[in-house]
Amino acid sequence: MAKAPKVEIEDDPLHPRRQADLLGHADSEGKLLAAWNSGRLPHAWLITGPRGIGKATLAYRFARFALAGGAGGDGASAGDSLFGPAPAAENGSSLAISPDSTVFRRVAAGAHPDLLMVEKGIDPKSGREKSAIGVDEARAIGSFLSLTPAEGGWRVVVVDSADEMTRNAANAMLKTLEEPPSRSLLLLVCHAPGRIPSTVRSRCRRLQMSPLRDEEVVTLLTRLLPEATDAERLALARMGEGSPGRALALAQAGGLELYRELLTFAGRLPSVDIGAAHALADKLARAGANEAFAAFAELMGWWIARLVRLSSRVAGAHSAEVFPGEHAVLVKTAALRRLDQWAEVWEKIARLFGQGEGLHLDRKQVLLSALMALEPGASA
Repeated sequence: MAKAPKVEIEDDPLHPRRQADLLGHADSEGKLLAAWNSGRLPHAWLITGPRGIGKATLAYRFARFALAGGAGGDGASAGDSLFGPAPAAENGSSLAISPDSTVFRRVAAGAHPDLLMVEKGIDPKSGREKSAIGVDEARAIGSFLSLTPAEGGWRVVVVDSADEMTRNAANAMLKTLEEPPSRSLLLLVCHAPGRIPSTVRSRCRRLQMSPLRDEEVVTLLTRLLPEATDAERLALARMGEGSPGRALALAQAGGLELYRELLTFAGRLPSVDIGAAHALADKLARAGANEAFAAFAELMGWWIARLVRLSSRVAGAHSAEVFPGEHAVLVKTAALRRLDQWAEVWEKIARLFGQGEGLHLDRKQVLLSALMALEPGASA
């Protein structure tokens, strides 16, 4: 399978704010719709769950719904959150707004005057994406919501993602969360709630979203990766573990071939194929292989976590195979160490890749050290 093309966010047709469809999250959508129809809509929502499962897609779906004044609307006729009843949706079960509506088109373009999108910005010095959402972006939320809605309805803020805010930035939101203006709605997408101060979490209604089923991810991949085979889409879905976003990222980085190479390498253990290790390290350490390097690091940690689960013999540890024969390799490899030893290997490899990224160490050496750590006689 050829790698899926990579595009910049601003040109990305798959950006959550451009998605008209939401698959597999009817329950979460229903909770938002019920809160809207109750006339007691909480002003702030913490939308949590694993990365890439559709949290931001749902947040923008709800943002469009509110900005349109409910289903069937295309403007500012919404009722008030805590200040009066809101109109029921036309079909009573969906937050969907027509892609042909002006609200949908302006949100997709990032041009709706009553919507603020808070994401990690670009560092003007380096030209690269910042590592976190800072205080300035957080303070802009309060300023934005304090203004009168340009179109007389709601003002909505989508933060993607809230766990990427610095602690000072999160604290800068507190005043807005404590004293929300009328007709204001904050939708905080969050992959790791534990990274957010409890003072912020306690002031939001939490909406927990779950990973999709494999067949649901395959349905999405059939539309998004038409050039892939059915077997490749199913393998990506299983590697994504319910996250279409992770499955697509792996497809873009050549994750299927990388995982095959990792399994081939592991299948030769307890002997380490030095030549194969150097060939793989050379390929992933070369210039322009940033995404493949990151994908391999993620896959290696994920694979060892599967070994740990299999060694623990807990219920559900035997998950569906990504490729035929994968389970046999997992069983054989898991038997080479005790459970506690595999846990130590997992920690060592995570530390190696973390230090490699943070300290800008030689990538080939990092990869070789990680691969050699799989050898049974290697020190964890």
